[in-house]
Amino acid sequence: MSDDSESVLPTAIADFLKRDSAGGIVLMGTAVLAIVLANSPLEHYYHLLLDTRVLVAVGAFELGKPLLLWVNDGLMALFFLLVGLELKREVIDGELSSVKSVVFPAIGAIGGMAVPAMIYVALNFDDPLELNGWAIPAATDIAFALGVLMLLGPRVPTSMKIFLTSLAIFDDIGAIVIIAIFYTSNLSLLALAVAGACVCVLFVLNWRGVALTSPYLVVGLVMWTALLKSGVHATLAAVVLAMFIPMRDAKSPDAPSPLTVLEHDLHSVVAFIVLPVFAFCNAGISLSGVGMDQVLHSVPVGIALGLFLGKQVGVFGFCWLGVKIGLARMPSGMSWLSLYGISLLCGIGFTMSLFISSLAFDDANVDRLFDERLGIVAGSVLSGIVGYLVLRVSLRRGGAKS
Repeated sequence: MSDDSESVLPTAIADFLKRDSAGGIVLMGTAVLAIVLANSPLEHYYHLLLDTRVLVAVGAFELGKPLLLWVNDGLMALFFLLVGLELKREVIDGELSSVKSVVFPAIGAIGGMAVPAMIYVALNFDDPLELNGWAIPAATDIAFALGVLMLLGPRVPTSMKIFLTSLAIFDDIGAIVIIAIFYTSNLSLLALAVAGACVCVLFVLNWRGVALTSPYLVVGLVMWTALLKSGVHATLAAVVLAMFIPMRDAKSPDAPSPLTVLEHDLHSVVAFIVLPVFAFCNAGISLSGVGMDQVLHSVPVGIALGLFLGKQVGVFGFCWLGVKIGLARMPSGMSWLSLYGISLLCGIGFTMSLFISSLAFDDANVDRLFDERLGIVAGSVLSGIVGYLVLRVSLRRGGAKS
């Protein structure tokens, strides 16, 4: 192989990783790989890997969990830390820093969470166990949705990207609140007290103007461990930690922002490691023995309809109403058709929906006829395909102009 050919591959990989759609493509690839493995002769080894017990011990303190839970409780904390950092930056200096820019995506996010949840509840109202999954279709996977949007190339106006990102941030806030309120049980007051002490330490660090992020991360790790033992979902520690990371170095105004530096460092790790690993560990749906009873069960059907139908009705309908009553204004560079396409993309709930479903059902010690992941995959794929096609037509018509 020549030197030229040897240099082409690394260059091509580097160019691919720089593309905005790269994260979504990698995420999709790992999800497909998980489904293939779960329906192959390697299925046993796939589940054996996920069930492998990983133990961390320091003296008398031990923390042992299956690999799957380390991914869901630990690795995903980095994702929520990134979400928290992005939220704080947008509120202070970004698109969410003014009321006018906040209203339109906020209205869309409210509709996009409420309508899917209502559709799911309407189909599963009679069973308390099934009803526990009401929040699953309320989630939007920003990595996947932006990945699909970026496949449309440079024709996509900046306003559409900003709107989708802002809406997804509000959606993530809603998901965080839902997890904290509805998927928390068996509280340990001692562990919560330790977590509260960590919050006080973070406040002091921020108040004293400490710009190094390492002390914050160490305290955040202790807080994560405490919450893991408390009964509150441990990933919430990452969101709290993000709120205390300083936006600016008060002692050196010209120094780089500690928050933006940490956000930049995390972005590639989350996009190309955390989310793909999470998808690989959670998307392995075995279709062996799956019959129409499972496919048409009210849980996967409710999730699929919530994501595909509920999201588009909720986001588009609430945004339309907000504009018509004068509460919000359509962003420049967007049309009603492009807004409808974006509303469809919000139905891609993949990663966050899987995460919430693991909280809603994985701890249920009962045999279940349904597999909620069938609905998540079906609703997300359908939303992504139709949304892409609608946006492609919109951009071809010059629909990016309002």
